[in-house]
Amino acid sequence: MTRRERTVDVLVVGAGPAGLGAAAELAASGVRRVEVLEREQTAGGIPRHCHHAGFGSGRTGGGTSGPEYARRCTAAATRAGATLRTGITVTGWAGPHTLDATGPGGLERITAQAVVLATGARERPRSARLVPGTRPAGVYTTGELQQAVHLHQHIGTRAVIIGDEPVSIAAAETLRTAQVAVVARVTDRPPALPAALGPRHGAPLLTRTTVTALTGRPRLTGVAVRHQDGRTTTLPCDTVVFTGDWIPDHELARRGDVPLDPGTRGPAYDAAYRTRAPGVFAVGNLLHAVESAGTAAAEGRALTAPVRHHLATGAWPAGLPALAVAAPLAWIAPNLLGPDGERPLHDRFILRTVRQLTASVLVARQDGRELYRRRLLRPARPGRPLHLPAGWLERADPHGGTVRVSVG
Repeated sequence: MTRRERTVDVLVVGAGPAGLGAAAELAASGVRRVEVLEREQTAGGIPRHCHHAGFGSGRTGGGTSGPEYARRCTAAATRAGATLRTGITVTGWAGPHTLDATGPGGLERITAQAVVLATGARERPRSARLVPGTRPAGVYTTGELQQAVHLHQHIGTRAVIIGDEPVSIAAAETLRTAQVAVVARVTDRPPALPAALGPRHGAPLLTRTTVTALTGRPRLTGVAVRHQDGRTTTLPCDTVVFTGDWIPDHELARRGDVPLDPGTRGPAYDAAYRTRAPGVFAVGNLLHAVESAGTAAAEGRALTAPVRHHLATGAWPAGLPALAVAAPLAWIAPNLLGPDGERPLHDRFILRTVRQLTASVLVARQDGRELYRRRLLRPARPGRPLHLPAGWLERADPHGGTVRVSVG
Protein backbone atom coordinates (compact mmCIF):
# COMPACT_ATOMS: atom_id res chain seq x y z
CA MET A 1 0.00 0.00 0.00
CA THR A 2 1.28 3.46 -0.90
CA ARG A 3 2.28 5.63 2.04
CA ARG A 4 1.30 9.29 1.64
CA GLU A 5 4.09 11.68 2.69
CA ARG A 6 3.51 15.16 4.11
CA THR A 7 5.36 17.88 6.02
CA VAL A 8 4.23 20.16 8.86
CA ASP A 9 5.96 22.65 11.12
CA VAL A 10 5.02 21.05 14.46
CA LEU A 11 3.54 17.59 14.94
CA VAL A 12 1.84 16.94 18.30
CA VAL A 13 1.10 13.33 19.26
CA GLY A 14 -1.75 13.12 21.75
CA ALA A 15 -4.87 15.27 22.12
CA GLY A 16 -5.24 15.41 25.88
CA PRO A 17 -5.01 18.68 27.82
CA ALA A 18 -1.23 18.94 27.31
CA GLY A 19 -1.26 18.32 23.56
CA LEU A 20 -4.27 20.53 22.98
CA GLY A 21 -2.78 23.30 25.13
CA ALA A 22 0.45 23.14 23.14
CA ALA A 23 -1.36 23.15 19.79
CA ALA A 24 -3.64 26.05 20.74
CA GLU A 25 -0.82 28.28 21.94
CA LEU A 26 1.56 27.42 19.09
CA ALA A 27 -1.06 28.08 16.43
CA ALA A 28 -2.19 31.29 18.14
CA SER A 29 1.43 32.50 18.27
CA GLY A 30 1.76 32.30 14.50
CA VAL A 31 3.17 28.83 13.84
CA ARG A 32 1.35 28.03 10.59
CA ARG A 33 1.22 24.26 10.30
CA VAL A 34 0.46 22.70 13.68
CA GLU A 35 -1.06 19.23 13.50
CA VAL A 36 -2.32 17.04 16.35
CA LEU A 37 -2.73 13.27 15.98
CA GLU A 38 -5.00 11.36 18.38
CA ARG A 39 -5.65 7.61 18.25
CA GLU A 40 -9.04 7.91 20.01
CA GLN A 41 -12.08 8.99 18.01
CA THR A 42 -12.64 11.97 20.29
CA ALA A 43 -10.07 14.48 21.54
CA GLY A 44 -9.75 15.58 25.15
CA GLY A 45 -7.90 12.78 26.93
CA ILE A 46 -8.79 11.44 30.38
CA PRO A 47 -11.09 14.37 31.35
CA ARG A 48 -13.63 13.16 28.77
CA HIS A 49 -14.56 10.37 31.20
CA CYS A 50 -14.41 12.40 34.44
CA HIS A 51 -17.90 13.79 34.90
CA HIS A 52 -17.23 15.36 38.29
CA ALA A 53 -16.70 19.13 38.52
CA GLY A 54 -13.49 21.00 39.32
CA PHE A 55 -11.72 21.05 35.95
CA GLY A 56 -10.31 24.16 34.37
CA SER A 57 -8.75 27.39 35.50
CA GLY A 58 -7.56 30.64 34.04
CA ARG A 59 -7.96 30.95 30.32
CA THR A 60 -10.01 27.78 29.85
CA GLY A 61 -12.61 28.63 32.51
CA GLY A 62 -13.08 27.14 35.95
CA GLY A 63 -15.14 24.59 37.81
CA THR A 64 -16.44 22.65 34.83
CA SER A 65 -16.96 18.91 34.39
CA GLY A 66 -14.29 16.85 32.69
CA PRO A 67 -16.16 16.44 29.38
CA GLU A 68 -16.89 20.17 29.20
CA TYR A 69 -13.24 20.94 29.98
CA ALA A 70 -12.15 18.55 27.20
CA ARG A 71 -14.51 20.26 24.74
CA ARG A 72 -13.14 23.68 25.68
CA CYS A 73 -9.54 22.54 25.19
CA THR A 74 -10.44 21.01 21.83
CA ALA A 75 -12.29 24.12 20.68
CA ALA A 76 -9.39 26.36 21.71
CA ALA A 77 -6.95 24.36 19.58
CA THR A 78 -9.13 24.31 16.46
CA ARG A 79 -10.14 27.94 16.89
CA ALA A 80 -6.47 28.95 16.99
CA GLY A 81 -5.88 27.22 13.65
CA ALA A 82 -4.34 23.88 14.63
CA THR A 83 -5.31 20.83 12.59
CA LEU A 84 -6.78 18.14 14.85
CA ARG A 85 -7.06 14.61 13.47
CA THR A 86 -8.63 11.82 15.51
CA GLY A 87 -8.65 8.08 14.84
CA ILE A 88 -5.00 8.29 13.75
CA THR A 89 -2.49 5.87 15.30
CA VAL A 90 1.22 6.66 15.20
CA THR A 91 2.99 3.36 14.56
CA GLY A 92 6.66 4.33 14.64
CA TRP A 93 9.52 6.55 13.55
CA ALA A 94 11.05 6.77 10.09
CA GLY A 95 13.59 9.42 11.08
CA PRO A 96 14.46 11.87 13.88
CA HIS A 97 11.40 14.06 13.12
CA THR A 98 9.44 11.71 10.86
CA LEU A 99 6.56 9.58 12.12
CA ASP A 100 4.58 6.83 10.44
CA ALA A 101 0.85 6.77 11.08
CA THR A 102 -2.24 4.94 9.98
CA GLY A 103 -5.91 5.89 9.96
CA PRO A 104 -9.08 5.74 7.88
CA GLY A 105 -7.24 7.34 4.96
CA GLY A 106 -4.48 4.74 4.93
CA LEU A 107 -0.75 4.94 5.66
CA GLU A 108 1.04 8.25 6.18
CA ARG A 109 4.58 9.47 6.77
CA ILE A 110 4.71 12.92 8.35
CA THR A 111 7.89 14.97 8.75
CA ALA A 112 7.99 17.96 11.09
CA GLN A 113 10.53 20.55 12.14
CA ALA A 114 9.62 19.76 15.76
CA VAL A 115 7.78 16.84 17.36
CA VAL A 116 5.84 17.20 20.62
CA LEU A 117 5.08 13.98 22.50
CA ALA A 118 1.97 14.36 24.65
CA THR A 119 0.88 10.73 24.96
CA GLY A 120 -0.08 10.96 28.64
CA ALA A 121 -0.21 8.21 31.24
CA ARG A 122 -2.33 5.23 32.16
CA GLU A 123 -3.22 3.38 35.34
CA ARG A 124 -1.58 0.02 35.86
CA PRO A 125 -4.33 -2.63 35.56
CA ARG A 126 -4.87 -5.57 37.92
CA SER A 127 -2.85 -7.94 35.70
CA ALA A 128 0.23 -5.69 35.84
CA ARG A 129 -0.06 -5.44 39.64
CA LEU A 130 0.20 -9.23 39.87
CA VAL A 131 -2.82 -9.64 42.15
CA PRO A 132 -3.60 -13.39 42.28
CA GLY A 133 -6.97 -15.10 42.33
CA THR A 134 -9.73 -15.70 39.82
CA ARG A 135 -10.45 -13.58 36.75
CA PRO A 136 -14.02 -12.49 37.43
CA ALA A 137 -16.15 -9.73 35.96
CA GLY A 138 -16.36 -6.55 38.01
CA VAL A 139 -12.69 -5.48 38.00
CA TYR A 140 -11.90 -1.93 36.84
CA THR A 141 -9.32 0.81 36.76
CA THR A 142 -10.60 4.32 37.49
CA GLY A 143 -10.74 5.18 33.80
CA GLU A 144 -12.62 1.98 32.93
CA LEU A 145 -15.06 2.64 35.75
CA GLN A 146 -15.76 6.20 34.63
CA GLN A 147 -16.35 5.10 31.05
CA ALA A 148 -18.67 2.28 32.12
CA VAL A 149 -20.75 4.47 34.45
CA HIS A 150 -21.25 7.24 31.94
CA LEU A 151 -22.06 4.77 29.17
CA HIS A 152 -24.81 3.57 31.56
CA GLN A 153 -23.40 0.09 31.95
CA HIS A 154 -24.26 -1.98 35.03
CA ILE A 155 -21.45 -1.77 37.60
CA GLY A 156 -22.61 -3.63 40.69
CA THR A 157 -23.90 -2.89 44.19
CA ARG A 158 -20.88 -3.07 46.56
CA ALA A 159 -17.37 -1.93 45.70
CA VAL A 160 -13.87 -1.93 47.19
CA ILE A 161 -11.39 0.73 46.04
CA ILE A 162 -7.70 -0.19 46.02
CA GLY A 163 -5.70 3.02 46.56
CA ASP A 164 -5.44 6.17 48.65
CA GLU A 165 -4.65 8.90 46.13
CA PRO A 166 -6.77 11.83 44.91
CA VAL A 167 -7.96 9.67 42.01
CA SER A 168 -9.41 7.16 44.49
CA ILE A 169 -11.69 9.92 45.80
CA ALA A 170 -12.86 10.54 42.22
CA ALA A 171 -13.54 6.79 41.90
CA ALA A 172 -15.63 6.87 45.09
CA GLU A 173 -17.65 9.81 43.75
CA THR A 174 -18.22 7.98 40.47
CA LEU A 175 -19.43 4.87 42.31
CA ARG A 176 -21.84 6.90 44.40
CA THR A 177 -23.16 8.48 41.20
CA ALA A 178 -23.91 4.94 40.01
CA GLN A 179 -25.56 4.16 43.39
CA VAL A 180 -22.87 1.63 44.26
CA ALA A 181 -21.97 1.37 47.97
CA VAL A 182 -18.25 1.74 48.75
CA VAL A 183 -17.37 -0.97 51.29
CA ALA A 184 -13.82 0.24 51.94
CA ARG A 185 -10.73 1.82 50.50
CA VAL A 186 -7.59 -0.27 50.89
CA THR A 187 -3.93 0.84 50.87
CA ASP A 188 -0.67 -0.73 51.96
CA ARG A 189 0.55 2.71 53.06
CA PRO A 190 0.49 3.91 56.68
CA PRO A 191 -2.11 6.47 57.70
CA ALA A 192 -1.23 10.11 57.11
CA LEU A 193 -2.98 11.20 60.30
CA PRO A 194 -4.67 9.30 63.14
CA ALA A 195 -8.05 10.37 61.72
CA ALA A 196 -7.29 8.40 58.56
CA LEU A 197 -7.96 5.18 60.50
CA GLY A 198 -11.66 6.03 60.56
CA PRO A 199 -14.14 6.58 57.71
CA ARG A 200 -13.10 9.06 55.04
CA HIS A 201 -15.25 10.14 52.14
CA GLY A 202 -18.03 7.82 53.28
CA ALA A 203 -16.02 4.58 53.55
CA PRO A 204 -13.44 3.10 55.95
CA LEU A 205 -9.82 3.48 54.87
CA LEU A 206 -7.86 0.32 55.67
CA THR A 207 -4.18 1.30 55.90
CA ARG A 208 -1.16 -1.01 56.02
CA THR A 209 -3.37 -3.57 54.29
CA THR A 210 -2.37 -5.71 51.29
CA VAL A 211 -4.68 -7.23 48.71
CA THR A 212 -3.84 -10.93 48.51
CA ALA A 213 -6.46 -12.24 46.05
CA LEU A 214 -9.69 -11.65 44.19
CA THR A 215 -12.40 -14.28 44.63
CA GLY A 216 -15.48 -15.31 42.69
CA ARG A 217 -16.49 -16.73 39.32
CA PRO A 218 -17.88 -15.54 36.95
CA ARG A 219 -18.59 -12.38 38.99
CA LEU A 220 -16.37 -10.99 41.72
CA THR A 221 -17.55 -11.99 45.21
CA GLY A 222 -14.80 -10.59 47.41
CA VAL A 223 -11.35 -9.07 47.94
CA ALA A 224 -9.03 -10.99 50.25
CA VAL A 225 -6.72 -8.76 52.30
CA ARG A 226 -3.98 -9.15 54.89
CA HIS A 227 -3.35 -6.55 57.60
CA GLN A 228 0.09 -5.64 58.87
CA ASP A 229 -0.44 -7.66 62.07
CA GLY A 230 -1.07 -10.81 60.03
CA ARG A 231 -4.88 -10.86 60.30
CA THR A 232 -6.67 -11.82 57.09
CA THR A 233 -10.21 -11.25 55.95
CA THR A 234 -12.31 -11.12 52.80
CA LEU A 235 -14.31 -7.99 52.01
CA PRO A 236 -17.57 -9.06 50.31
CA CYS A 237 -18.16 -7.07 47.12
CA ASP A 238 -19.06 -7.47 43.47
CA THR A 239 -16.88 -4.62 42.16
CA VAL A 240 -13.25 -3.63 42.72
CA VAL A 241 -11.53 -0.51 41.39
CA PHE A 242 -7.73 -0.30 41.17
CA THR A 243 -6.76 3.37 41.33
CA GLY A 244 -3.51 5.28 40.96
CA ASP A 245 -0.21 3.51 40.21
CA TRP A 246 0.18 5.59 37.07
CA ILE A 247 2.77 4.83 34.42
CA PRO A 248 3.74 7.09 31.49
CA ASP A 249 2.50 5.95 28.09
CA HIS A 250 6.06 6.01 26.78
CA GLU A 251 6.05 3.35 24.06
CA LEU A 252 6.35 5.85 21.22
CA ALA A 253 9.22 7.62 22.97
CA ARG A 254 11.02 4.30 23.42
CA ARG A 255 10.56 3.40 19.76
CA GLY A 256 12.18 6.70 18.83
CA ASP A 257 15.15 6.07 21.16
CA VAL A 258 14.20 9.09 23.27
CA PRO A 259 16.14 8.54 26.53
CA LEU A 260 13.92 7.94 29.57
CA ASP A 261 14.44 9.07 33.15
CA PRO A 262 14.83 6.06 35.48
CA GLY A 263 12.62 7.64 38.14
CA THR A 264 9.60 8.94 36.23
CA ARG A 265 9.95 6.35 33.43
CA GLY A 266 8.97 9.12 31.02
CA PRO A 267 11.37 11.00 28.73
CA ALA A 268 14.18 12.86 30.50
CA TYR A 269 13.55 16.57 29.93
CA ASP A 270 14.61 20.06 30.98
CA ALA A 271 12.64 23.13 32.05
CA ALA A 272 11.93 23.98 28.39
CA TYR A 273 10.46 20.49 27.78
CA ARG A 274 13.38 19.49 25.57
CA THR A 275 14.27 15.81 25.63
CA ARG A 276 17.73 14.43 24.88
CA ALA A 277 16.58 13.79 21.29
CA PRO A 278 17.15 16.99 19.26
CA GLY A 279 13.92 18.49 17.98
CA VAL A 280 11.72 16.27 20.17
CA PHE A 281 9.80 17.92 23.01
CA ALA A 282 7.62 16.18 25.59
CA VAL A 283 4.89 17.57 27.80
CA GLY A 284 2.16 16.59 30.25
CA ASN A 285 1.69 13.37 32.18
CA LEU A 286 3.98 11.46 29.86
CA LEU A 287 6.67 13.22 31.92
CA HIS A 288 5.32 12.82 35.45
CA ALA A 289 2.49 10.40 36.05
CA VAL A 290 0.33 11.94 37.18
CA GLU A 291 -0.55 15.64 37.72
CA SER A 292 -3.84 17.47 37.21
CA ALA A 293 -5.33 18.25 33.81
CA GLY A 294 -4.77 21.93 34.55
CA THR A 295 -1.06 21.37 35.14
CA ALA A 296 -0.78 19.37 31.91
CA ALA A 297 -2.55 22.10 29.92
CA ALA A 298 -0.36 24.81 31.47
CA GLU A 299 2.75 22.86 30.47
CA GLY A 300 1.44 22.59 26.93
CA ARG A 301 0.99 26.36 26.75
CA ALA A 302 4.45 26.93 28.27
CA LEU A 303 5.97 24.93 25.43
CA THR A 304 5.39 27.72 22.90
CA ALA A 305 8.51 29.83 23.43
CA PRO A 306 10.98 26.88 23.41
CA VAL A 307 9.41 25.40 20.27
CA ARG A 308 9.41 28.74 18.44
CA HIS A 309 13.05 29.28 19.41
CA HIS A 310 13.95 25.88 18.00
CA LEU A 311 12.01 26.52 14.77
CA ALA A 312 13.84 29.82 14.31
CA THR A 313 17.38 28.71 15.20
CA GLY A 314 17.53 24.91 15.12
CA ALA A 315 19.54 25.15 18.35
CA TRP A 316 19.47 22.26 20.81
CA PRO A 317 21.56 21.97 24.00
CA ALA A 318 23.65 18.84 24.50
CA GLY A 319 25.24 17.20 27.52
CA LEU A 320 22.75 18.55 30.04
CA PRO A 321 23.42 17.38 33.64
CA ALA A 322 20.76 15.14 35.14
CA LEU A 323 18.78 15.70 38.32
CA ALA A 324 18.42 12.56 40.43
CA VAL A 325 16.85 11.68 43.78
CA ALA A 326 17.76 9.37 46.64
CA ALA A 327 15.29 7.11 48.47
CA PRO A 328 12.71 7.56 49.82
CA LEU A 329 12.17 10.12 47.04
CA ALA A 330 10.92 8.39 43.90
CA TRP A 331 11.54 10.97 41.15
CA ILE A 332 11.96 14.63 40.24
CA ALA A 333 10.62 16.54 37.23
CA PRO A 334 12.06 18.24 35.24
CA ASN A 335 15.08 15.96 35.52
CA LEU A 336 17.63 17.67 33.27
CA LEU A 337 19.43 20.91 34.13
CA GLY A 338 18.79 23.27 31.24
CA PRO A 339 21.21 25.94 30.00
CA ASP A 340 21.19 29.58 31.10
CA GLY A 341 19.43 28.90 34.41
CA GLU A 342 16.07 28.17 32.76
CA ARG A 343 13.32 27.86 35.39
CA PRO A 344 10.57 25.21 35.37
CA LEU A 345 6.87 26.01 35.28
CA HIS A 346 5.73 27.86 38.43
CA ASP A 347 9.42 28.18 39.38
CA ARG A 348 9.50 24.80 41.10
CA PHE A 349 10.35 21.14 40.56
CA ILE A 350 7.84 18.35 41.24
CA LEU A 351 8.91 15.42 43.41
CA ARG A 352 7.29 12.25 44.70
CA THR A 353 8.06 10.21 47.79
CA VAL A 354 7.39 6.53 48.44
CA ARG A 355 6.77 7.03 52.17
CA GLN A 356 5.44 9.79 54.36
CA LEU A 357 7.93 12.53 55.27
CA THR A 358 7.50 14.57 58.45
CA ALA A 359 9.85 17.35 59.62
CA SER A 360 12.36 16.30 56.94
CA VAL A 361 15.05 18.49 55.37
CA LEU A 362 15.19 18.71 51.58
CA VAL A 363 18.75 19.05 50.21
CA ALA A 364 20.17 19.54 46.69
CA ARG A 365 23.88 19.00 45.96
CA GLN A 366 26.09 19.03 42.89
CA ASP A 367 29.70 17.83 42.80
CA GLY A 368 29.86 17.99 46.59
CA ARG A 369 28.50 21.57 46.80
CA GLU A 370 25.27 22.21 48.65
CA LEU A 371 22.89 24.23 46.48
CA TYR A 372 19.75 24.12 48.63
CA ARG A 373 18.68 23.08 52.15
CA ARG A 374 15.33 23.68 53.77
CA ARG A 375 13.03 21.90 56.19
CA LEU A 376 9.66 20.85 54.80
CA LEU A 377 6.88 23.03 56.18
CA ARG A 378 4.27 20.26 56.05
CA PRO A 379 4.25 16.45 55.78
CA ALA A 380 4.70 14.91 52.34
CA ARG A 381 2.67 11.85 51.37
CA PRO A 382 3.02 9.20 48.65
CA GLY A 383 0.85 9.96 45.65
CA ARG A 384 0.86 13.71 46.36
CA PRO A 385 3.19 16.29 44.80
CA LEU A 386 6.12 17.64 46.80
CA HIS A 387 7.69 20.83 45.45
CA LEU A 388 11.32 21.95 45.37
CA PRO A 389 11.70 25.73 44.76
CA ALA A 390 13.99 26.56 41.82
CA GLY A 391 15.81 29.55 43.33
CA TRP A 392 19.02 27.53 43.74
CA LEU A 393 19.44 27.06 39.97
CA GLU A 394 21.62 30.15 39.65
CA ARG A 395 24.20 28.38 41.84
CA ALA A 396 24.21 25.19 39.77
CA ASP A 397 26.85 24.51 37.12
CA PRO A 398 25.19 23.72 33.76
CA HIS A 399 28.40 21.95 32.74
CA GLY A 400 28.84 20.09 36.04
CA GLY A 401 27.79 16.72 37.31
CA THR A 402 24.43 15.32 38.36
CA VAL A 403 22.38 17.36 40.82
CA ARG A 404 21.29 15.01 43.61
CA VAL A 405 18.23 15.72 45.73
CA SER A 406 17.72 13.93 49.04
CA VAL A 407 15.90 14.22 52.36
CA GLY A 408 17.39 13.96 55.83
